Amino acid sequence: MTLHELVKNGENILQKSGDDDYKIDAWLLIEHITGLSHADFFLCRDDDNISVNGLSFSEIEEKYNELVNRRASHVPLAYIVNEVYFCGLPFYVDENVLIPEQDTETMIEEVLKEASGKSILDLCTGSGCIAIALAKLGKPASVTASDISGKALSIAKRNAEKNDVKINFILSDLFDNIDGKFDIIVSNPPYIKSSVISTLAPEVKDHEPLLALDGSDDGLYFYRKISEKLSDHLRRNGRIFYEIGYDEADAVSQILAHEGFDDIKVIKDLGENDRVVCGTFL
Repeated sequence: MTLHELVKNGENILQKSGDDDYKIDAWLLIEHITGLSHADFFLCRDDDNISVNGLSFSEIEEKYNELVNRRASHVPLAYIVNEVYFCGLPFYVDENVLIPEQDTETMIEEVLKEASGKSILDLCTGSGCIAIALAKLGKPASVTASDISGKALSIAKRNAEKNDVKINFILSDLFDNIDGKFDIIVSNPPYIKSSVISTLAPEVKDHEPLLALDGSDDGLYFYRKISEKLSDHLRRNGRIFYEIGYDEADAVSQILAHEGFDDIKVIKDLGENDRVVCGTFL
């Protein structure tokens, strides 16, 4: 058997499992194991009994089949290779944190317009992708990030080191251990309705952390809990940025209006879905 044949077998297994990206995933798994670039792969793909980077073909085959079977059982690719890119930056991820999604980059783009010289707090930081992207790509005065999960914070700290940024991490249930006031608060809290979680793709419902998904009966629990305390932690004219579910813009806007926020806006993502609600504390 050759590397080409091995990858083709992987494609067939992933296609039968219902993986829409089976060709891409099959390639990314062989790249993860061998470290081969596309060019190097094509140079040696038809050789039999090849060894790559100290691995014999039998070792490559064993590792590859193991990872293909994990992906075929709907383990997300990012958890298998333990890496994903967000805003062009690399992040380590595993089953203790949500996988950063491109839609969240919409919020990064909006906050970066105002971040220079500002103090920023990221609530429910998870992998740290939001806080780290803002610290790396903007020029904030400071960035603080918190999460209720110690395991998530460990990963966020690892990612901060990976991307060479300085962030103050705090283990906290929302604002419980947060002192002081900030210019900007951002949050991508759990916002999926409890009843909807069982209908999600198996990659999400069976593998991503429920703690980071479940927003209670109506999906709005954390927006209410955070919003009622914002006045204690935002400076005057401070800004709040929430990532939201596609159908939650009106409800989250009303929550902010009830708490006295002004200049409330809804921003759409690249798919033209409502994705961010922001407002100003007067």
